[in-house]
Amino acid sequence: MLRFDGSCGRLDVNWLATGLTMAAQEQLRQTVRTLLDSQAQGVLATQHDRQPYTSLMAFAVTPDLYSIVFATYRATQKHANLQANPRASLLIDNRTNKSADYNDTVAISAQGMVSEVDVTQHGELLQLYLDKHPDLSDFVSATECVLLKLEVESFCVVSQFQNVAVLQMP
Repeated sequence: MLRFDGSCGRLDVNWLATGLTMAAQEQLRQTVRTLLDSQAQGVLATQHDRQPYTSLMAFAVTPDLYSIVFATYRATQKHANLQANPRASLLIDNRTNKSADYNDTVAISAQGMVSEVDVTQHGELLQLYLDKHPDLSDFVSATECVLLKLEVESFCVVSQFQNVAVLQMP
């Protein structure tokens, strides 16, 4: 477990850099990969007028874990928020809404910058998204829909109610 003072944003980064062995980093990376592959939706947190704004989103993750892809209509509050401030976080978890969740749930916050998928990656990332969410084909094909990607800077992983670790992405 990493030292932690109450939020992933205030983690002692110097300790983080030397605190995890390569094996522990790989195990953490595998935990992230397993959870992201097993879940279809997450909660996107954006900001509007200095207030948080959350949205339930279908997502897909690239094999290298560097990008998380999602789609939205351009005429939404979340899209306007991201245009004004591209910093965002996506929370993904495996809770079951049972009391065992306090000890058994793993929650991951992916933090980074959101941008529209550029034309050079659009086909590949659209296919990645549709492979995971084939029922959303009509939605992502709509002219008013935009494919976005969260370029992950870090994953904050919380397990067993209070064990916190951070996986920094290059």
